[in-house]
Amino acid sequence: MKINDFKVEQWMNDHEKKAIYNLTDTCVKACTWQELMERVDIDPDLGLDYGDITGSEAVKQAILSLYTTHDLKSLTMFHGCLEANQHVMDTLLEPKDHIITYTPGYQQFWDYPRSLGVDATLLALKEEMGWMPNIDELKESIRSNTKMIILNNPNNPTGTMFPRSFMEPLIQICKEKGIWILCDEVYRGFDDQPSISDLYEKGIATSSLSKVFALPGLRYGWVKACPSLISKINVRRDYTMISTGPLMDTIAAQVLAHKDEILQKNKAYIEQNKHIFTTWEQTQSHYHLIMPKAGTVGFLSYDMDISSTDLANRLLDEEGIFFVPGSCFGFDHHVRFGLGQDSHLLEKGLQKLSVWTNRQFG
Repeated sequence: MKINDFKVEQWMNDHEKKAIYNLTDTCVKACTWQELMERVDIDPDLGLDYGDITGSEAVKQAILSLYTTHDLKSLTMFHGCLEANQHVMDTLLEPKDHIITYTPGYQQFWDYPRSLGVDATLLALKEEMGWMPNIDELKESIRSNTKMIILNNPNNPTGTMFPRSFMEPLIQICKEKGIWILCDEVYRGFDDQPSISDLYEKGIATSSLSKVFALPGLRYGWVKACPSLISKINVRRDYTMISTGPLMDTIAAQVLAHKDEILQKNKAYIEQNKHIFTTWEQTQSHYHLIMPKAGTVGFLSYDMDISSTDLANRLLDEEGIFFVPGSCFGFDHHVRFGLGQDSHLLEKGLQKLSVWTNRQFG
């Protein structure tokens, strides 16, 4: 199986540790072990065996509280959302199938299917249209062999929240043609957006505790879909991971018992950072951001005569400011901007960005 380099992940792997001012991360500032232990009480006699293979009933009940349909058989657990997406695609997609997804977006959604022999159509989200999708364009892209539409809702890197005016006709089209909708909802939680798994029988939701719950290091994710598909995914899952284990199941269940408190706190943190950025942007002439309505990231554009790769490299080397360049998403003159990191460092990093930009470009 041949697969292309995963540009965003490789950029993060190669450069993130050099950052002083991380202005590009997609997670809310990660919870510390001490903060986690204030919400979690682990029984010292907990047996560290394989546990419930597809996830304990307790963790399934806790995850289902995030949705409006509550069938325990509609869930199975994974080590993060990335792995959940992979297993969905491995289970459903076959060579010569066709999928449709959006760019800028997460490269896994098209290059992983292509590695399986699947044909992928990439539809462009356009900045001049507020990074919003066009339902007519999508409808015209559907073929007789279209098996799946893949979305990230909210989107990474644009922050696009696909609106009801798009999702409702999309679901109707897919119902008529029997097309699956895989929706990576890892940035969902700071809004009242319904899950695709609650709206459509062939809607598949994946998510995790990484982004809005600020626990990327737990590597805890899941798939929510119709029980018949979950059964098929579990067959493949036995070959790759067996279980998430009782320790992670227990931690996840107890974290989600505090979901309202955590989400409220983290949403307030994001709103504070949005205010910091908006205040800064008003003093700038070279940078512009379509502020995302939800999620933790946006796609910051600039008008200087420098490629996004060179800009990101120079800012990191000269100022310690870390961005993922738009070139990793196939869109130059943009960088991914994260709204979830330390507010003090964000403010200081933006100040340094202003000074550097004025010194280099006036």
